[in-house]
Amino acid sequence: MAKTAVARRLRDGYQHEIEIREHRLIADEVEEDGGTDQGPTPTELLAGALASCTAMTVEMYAERKGWELGEVEVTAHFTRATADTPPLFRVETRISAELSDEQRERIVVIAHKCPVHRALLANDVAIDDSLGLIEA
Repeated sequence: MAKTAVARRLRDGYQHEIEIREHRLIADEVEEDGGTDQGPTPTELLAGALASCTAMTVEMYAERKGWELGEVEVTAHFTRATADTPPLFRVETRISAELSDEQRERIVVIAHKCPVHRALLANDVAIDDSLGLIEA
């Protein structure tokens, strides 16, 4: 089933309210890029989606295996794209529990399989853009 996210422009700069189901959040750009810095940038939101998806995927897998991970913290570092280089995301997963080398290797493999990670890596992601009018 398709999921829907709607973004609507708010006030100054590039502020947009994002509506996903009954949830609302603000996206904006930093002041140096013409925004008002009232929320994370879209790229920061994407990094946050990658970090949270990775954490949830690892936690679900460990739960199914009966492995105790303790605290799980995932940091998604990102570098914006330039004319010469694509964007780069570096994902660092940290846990507080001691695991065997085999378990640790498996966690890294599973982290790589989170849906956001897979979507970012997929060469065949389809994005169908269209333009319509907002009816008053």
